Order: sequence, then C-alpha cells, then structure tokens
Amino acid sequence: MGKRIVIIGGVAAGPKAASRIKRVLPEADVTLIDQDNLISYGGCGIPYYVSGDVSDEQELRSTSFHMVRDAYFFTQAKGVRTMTSTRALAIDRREKTVEVEDLGTGVRSAIPYDNLMLATGSQPFVLPIPGNEADGVFTISDLHKAIEIKKRIARGMVGKAVVIGGGAIGIEMAEALTDLWGIETALVEYMDQLLPKIVDWPMASALANHLRQHNVEVYLGEAATEIVVDNGKAVGVRTGKRTIDADMVIMAVGVRPRSQLAREAGLNVAANGGIVVNDRMQTSDPSIYAAGDCVEIRHLVSGRGLYAPLGSLANKEGRVAADNMAGIPAVFKGGIGSFVMKAFEMSIGATGLSLEMARAQGFQAESSLTASADRAHFFPGSEIICLELVFDRRTRKVLGFQGIGPMNDSLSVRIDAAAVAITAGATIDDFATIEMAYAPPFSTAIDAINSAAYAAENLCDGRMRQIDIESFLAWLADPATQPDWVALDVRHPKQAQPNIEKFGAERWLSLPYDKVRSGYQVLPSDKMMIIVCNAGSRSYESQIALDAVGLRNTLVLPGGYNMIKRIDADILV
Repeated sequence: MGKRIVIIGGVAAGPKAASRIKRVLPEADVTLIDQDNLISYGGCGIPYYVSGDVSDEQELRSTSFHMVRDAYFFTQAKGVRTMTSTRALAIDRREKTVEVEDLGTGVRSAIPYDNLMLATGSQPFVLPIPGNEADGVFTISDLHKAIEIKKRIARGMVGKAVVIGGGAIGIEMAEALTDLWGIETALVEYMDQLLPKIVDWPMASALANHLRQHNVEVYLGEAATEIVVDNGKAVGVRTGKRTIDADMVIMAVGVRPRSQLAREAGLNVAANGGIVVNDRMQTSDPSIYAAGDCVEIRHLVSGRGLYAPLGSLANKEGRVAADNMAGIPAVFKGGIGSFVMKAFEMSIGATGLSLEMARAQGFQAESSLTASADRAHFFPGSEIICLELVFDRRTRKVLGFQGIGPMNDSLSVRIDAAAVAITAGATIDDFATIEMAYAPPFSTAIDAINSAAYAAENLCDGRMRQIDIESFLAWLADPATQPDWVALDVRHPKQAQPNIEKFGAERWLSLPYDKVRSGYQVLPSDKMMIIVCNAGSRSYESQIALDAVGLRNTLVLPGGYNMIKRIDADILV
C-alpha cells in the first residue's frame, strides 16, 4: 500500500493538493473528504454567476475542457478516493485517524492517515443583530446559496436589495444585482470608506462615486443594527440613520477561518483564527498540513501574520503542501495580499500595504498619487489610471501599490508588476527603472508605474511638497477651514474659467503652465497656493519654478483634476 494521505476540504486547496500528489506520487492512497455534495468550484466566481456573466453554476465546477469536477471526476480521472456529503468530526493525532460521518446514513468511521491536510476553508461572519436568520437573508458562503439567490431573482421575487458590507464580495454582489437584473440596490458599510484597510481613502472614494453613478446607493459610516422582519421574511435593513426597504439582504461582512477541527485537535491557531503553518505548510503537528482559507500566512512586507482568503493563494499553498507530503521539498514564503476587481466600468486593485495600514504598523510611510495614461496618449482608446505608491521614507522600500482604472487589463498589469517587485524588496528607485513592455497600443514610453515612482522619489527627496486630497476637498466645501489658501490653476485659461466663476477670482487663480516662469509676479506671497493641473506633473514643475524665484508658498494637488473628478464629479467644473 502506498502512503496514506487524507485531505479534509474539497473546494480549492484540497483538490489542488490531491491532484498534485497523484501526479508526483501515483502510488499514494489519497482520500478527499468534504461535507458538501458540490466540490471544487470557483467561489470567487459566485457574484458573476449571480450577475449572469457566468450563465450556469456548472461552469464554476468545470475544467477548461468542460468536465464537471465532481466525485466521479476526482475518483476516475484523478485517482483520488472522494467522499462527499461526509463530515470530519475529530482528529486523533495519537492514532493518526480522522473520525468522519456520512451525512446521508449517519454512519461513522475512522480513516487512518500517514499525512493529513486541513483545507477546511472559511465561514462567513454573521452579524449578531435581530432578524439575521429571517427568510431572504443570505451570506455568500457556498454555491447552494448562490443558486437560491439567483433562483429568487429570476422568479421576480426581488425588486429591492440591501448588501451589508463594503468589501470586495459586497461590492461585486451590489454590481451583480444592479447591472443585469435592475434591482434597486443599497450598499451599507459601517466604516467611512469602501474596501477598508485594503485601499486608501482617495481610491475608495472614487469607487463609491462610481457605484453611485451606476445607481447603487452607498451609505458609509453606518452600521446595520437590525434586519426588519415581517411574517418571517426580511423586508428591510435598519441602521442608526435610516431604514432601507429590501426583498433580499446579502450579508457580506467578511469571513473567518474554519479552524475548529484544528483547535480541538490541539494544533496551534493564531488570534485571528487562522491555523498556524510554517513555510512548508506544516502545522504544529509535523504529520498534519494545512492550506487555503483556514490558514494564516506570513506577510512579506510587514513580517506579520496575514489572513488572505483568496483562491489564487489557496491553490499555491495546496501545491506546496502536496509536494512536501509527497517527499518533494517545497516552500511557500508568504504573500502580500494582491487583489483586483471590477465594478461596472471601473477596475480597482492593490498589493502590499495601504498607507493607513503601513503607518499603523510603524513604518515611516508616505505615498505618491499620480494620474497617467494607460497607453500612449495619441493612441485611440487611451484612458487614465490613477496610482498610489506607498513607500517607507527611511528605507525607500515600496510597501504597497494601488490604483483605479478603466475596465480593461491596464491596471492589473501594473498591480502584477508591482507585486513581483515588492515581494523582491524593491525600492522606489527600483520602481523608477522597472522595464514594462512598450508599444503605443499597450503602454507609454514612461510607464505609469515609473511615473508613480518618480513622484515618490520627488517626495522622499524633498523636491515636492503636496497636499492631501481630503484637506483640499474640505477647503473647497468650506473656505473658512483654511482662509489663507487659494487654488492656482496652471491649465489653459478656458479650463480654469468655469471654476473661477464658481469659486470666485479671489479663491481660484489662473496662470497657465507656460506663463509661470515669466508671469509669476502677479501671484500672492501671503497665501498658500494649491497648484492644480490635470494630473499633477505640470503642478510639480510649476512648484519648482516658483521655488526658484523665492515663492515657496505652494503645495501640489497630487493626481490633479483627474483624481478629484473621480472622487466627486460635481465639485469642480
């Protein structure tokens, strides 16, 4: 008999590990156990199934060659003994057995192992509020619930919906409900921004604005306090500020590692609930491995524990665990939480630490904010991508990278390049010389990622002084907050004129970029001038020119008009 390997969990990491083991150690006796009857599906694709982008749930469970990944597939095609609708109850580490129960018959049995792998995944967090178990309240936890959600929508049972939670899944579900089905959808997030701790305020605010432009009501800084129930059915959501009618409520407030089995077996579990593993994906018991949404990995920037429930990481972790169980040395060093998502016509992504999180973890962090063309400006279809590069002022290391862009691959290409560089410990100087494949239909000669690094260099070396966007917007809304500020618009006078009319000539000055060096004498020396252009580059050059003649009373608006208009389309004309 070959080596006995038992894997608990059949969604992502488990099937990957089982299949890998049978490829490198064909004689192994591999058993895959899952309590569900649907296994090996793309959970990240659930919102796209609900939206109709993926028409049939079987597509989420199928291979690229159109075979459904079910028990028959894994048993016959992969050679893996597959036990679905079977719950793992307990691990006996001394005897090296797993007690399981057949959910159909209730029969219990013990399965011996030489190596055990836990791929028990995650479970959705359910808000402890009244009405959370009412009919019509759903979490996005498995394919069964997704099928029921789509069934109700297709039957015309849902005219209004509330999504609780402004993370990636919540945003994707809000788009799915609104875009295809035309459901009146509201998104409620208790933090003051979407994607909290993942992206910073400017990017999150641009995303919220984009959702509102596409008929999703977005309520920030509001906690859901109650699901309103009538005759056992959810009919609304109550927050501290309002009651929102709903025929369906989607609770998308995050997930937690499903680690109870590991904890009861005495394995080390982190404070966040993730199973503690080493870089070989071994738990505190050398015979037991773990991978996927149930584990905590190492953050390669901060060095701290990272909980990153992503299918991409789960598959990589599963492969490493499989190799080690098969006797092939392999390591998984950790991750940096790279992600990208779409929201209507916008893409948003990030890798590494946000500015907020970097500062919270003790880094001397600053960030550059740029708005650049995603391909040569003269090429048809060129669009703007806004990028933020987070760096440590002391070491110059890049800590994180994030951005928003059009719904194409222009942002993900830059996020991917940044992820590789950050993982390798790159500095802002390294980012300045990253070589991106160049041709006008795909990129610019000085790529957007290089421009973000140039701005970071200028900030780090003290050549540029900038204002944060929140302060600028607060001043626009209420000049009394900074009575000594004025805007200096260095775009064409025709572009500046509408804002002069809106804010008054005493608050909005116009001096075109090509006139700054010769006409600076008209500018005030007793006001702080916020220099505004479309992207920020002309503002920086104007600041340098004014510094040279002794007018250092300037701050650059990073990202310029391009960024501001994405955050608030109406505040500037």
